Amino acid sequence: MSETLHTLAELGSIDISRRSLLGAVPFVAAALLDPQRQWLLWLLEEEQAPRLEAVAGAGPVEEVRAMIGMFDEMDNRFGGGVRASVVHYLSTQVAPMLQQQGMPASQRRQLFTAAAKLAAMAGWSTYDSADYGLAQRYMLQGLRLCAEGGDRVLGGQILAGLSHLATSLGSPDEGAALARAGIATAKTAGSPLGMMRLHAMAARAFAARGDSRQATASLHAATTALEASHGAAQESVWVRFLDHHYLEAEAALVHRDLGEAVQSERLADASVHANADRRRRQAISRSVLATAYLQQQRLDEAVHAASQALDLLGGIHSERSVQALRDFRTRLAPRRTEPIVREFERKARPVLGTVA
Repeated sequence: MSETLHTLAELGSIDISRRSLLGAVPFVAAALLDPQRQWLLWLLEEEQAPRLEAVAGAGPVEEVRAMIGMFDEMDNRFGGGVRASVVHYLSTQVAPMLQQQGMPASQRRQLFTAAAKLAAMAGWSTYDSADYGLAQRYMLQGLRLCAEGGDRVLGGQILAGLSHLATSLGSPDEGAALARAGIATAKTAGSPLGMMRLHAMAARAFAARGDSRQATASLHAATTALEASHGAAQESVWVRFLDHHYLEAEAALVHRDLGEAVQSERLADASVHANADRRRRQAISRSVLATAYLQQQRLDEAVHAASQALDLLGGIHSERSVQALRDFRTRLAPRRTEPIVREFERKARPVLGTVA
C-alpha cells in the first residue's frame, strides 16, 4: 500500500504543479488487465477475512466525507473544473492521514474507502478535462485504495467508471470486461442501484461493439436491478445519486449506438426534462437527442437540439459532454454542404475544434 500512496502523491504533485504536459500521459487499455486481476483476487481473499464493526463518529472520516459531499455538488455544477480542488485535498490532506500509525482498524478502512472515492472523483474530473491517461491512473489508484477499505459497492462503482472510460475511448471489449468485473464485485453487496449502473455500463460497451442482443439483455438487467431497489435511503452513500433518470440517459446512448432512433429520442428527451439543473447531463442528453433526430432525417430539429447543447457547454468543463456533441457532428458530415449545417459548424468550432 505504501507504493499506492507514493504513486498517489506523485500524481497529485504533477497535476497540481502542471510541470509536465498531462495530455502526454496516454490512455492504455491493456494496462487495465493487471489491476482487474488483482482486484478479483482480492475479492477471493476478502471473502475469508473477518468482518470489522463500523465505528460511529469516526473522527477524520466524517470530515473527509463532508468534503466529498461538497466536491460532488461542485462537480455537478461545474464539471471538470473541480479537479484541482479534489486533487489538492486528496494529496495534501488525506494521503498523510492514511500514513498515520495507531488508527483503529475499522476507522482506517473507512478512511481508505473515502480516499478511494476521492481518487475516483479525481479520475472523473480529470477525464472531464480530457487528460485521459491521467484519469485512468487516478481511477486505478482508487481501486487499490478501495481494496484496503474493503468496500464492494464503491469498488464496483470505480470499475463502472473505468468501463465508461474504456468504452468512450474506443475500447469497448475492455469496457465490457470491466463492467463484468464490477458485476462480480457488487452482486453480493446488497446494492441494486450499484448493479443497475454496472449493467448499464455493460450495455454501453456491447452497443459500441454493435452487439444488439447483449446490449438489450444488459439494459433489461439494469432495469430489473433498478426495480429491486428500495430507494436511495436504503442504499450505500456511494450510489444514492443513481435513479431511473440516470438509466434513461444511459439507455438513450445505448439506443443511439444501436441506431434505434425512436427509443433514443424518447429516452433522451425524458433525460433533458428530468435534469434541468444539471448542465453536464443536459448537454449530453441534448446531443443524443440531436443524433436521434438526425437518424430520423429531421435535420432542423437535430441542429436546434445540438445548438442548445453547445450553449450549455459554455458554462461547464466537461469533455464527456464535448464527446457527445462531437459524435453528433461526425454523423452530420454527409449534410455538411447545407447552410444550416455550415452555420452550426461555424458556431461549434471554438468548442469542438476543427473537423478531422
